[in-house]
Amino acid sequence: MQNRVLPTQEIVADPGRGLLLGNRGSIHRPDRTLGTTRWRSKAWICCALEWKGIRRDPMPPGRWTALFFFDEAVALAAGHRPCHYCRRRDFLLYAGAWATANALAERPRAAAMDAVLHHQRVDSRTRRQRTTIQDLSGLPDGAMVRFDGRPALVIGGLVLPWSWDGYGIPQRPPGLEQVETLTPPANLVVLQGGFAPLLHPSAGRN
Repeated sequence: MQNRVLPTQEIVADPGRGLLLGNRGSIHRPDRTLGTTRWRSKAWICCALEWKGIRRDPMPPGRWTALFFFDEAVALAAGHRPCHYCRRRDFLLYAGAWATANALAERPRAAAMDAVLHHQRVDSRTRRQRTTIQDLSGLPDGAMVRFDGRPALVIGGLVLPWSWDGYGIPQRPPGLEQVETLTPPANLVVLQGGFAPLLHPSAGRN
């Protein structure tokens, strides 16, 4: 099925397996294929892959479209945030990091964060992913960038090329200072505020 989400927000058909699922509302057609719509709600969430042993149809008619992520760095880059229902603890940590980084007196509500994220992740005219140019040295661990034409994870100021097979060898080519950053600014701030995303084991094996 066409339900694997890339760090570039694209939804593709791929046999790759991931650590998390999520959704953006029901975006599939009766034949379980996707049309042009890529969201029905501003609540782009990232959910637990397994929860209380419940098994659900990934594409029930008119209800939701299950989307799958390699890990949470990919989900955050695509503009998603933790679900407050099946990942309540992670949601509270995420909202707490948002509040800390933005000097807020209390954790913001999901709808308020979704509004900010939606503005930052999608260009209203083209409906394509918004990206920013950032100094690599200032990016937090867990951010994702475009490096050598493909997505890559930032860890300790180094970039790890990404694929469905796992993260590659950390690299820092001489002269690399500014990078096209896929992770929306709001999620960068959350990472800087202390939120630790669920990363694929390959991120730490190199």
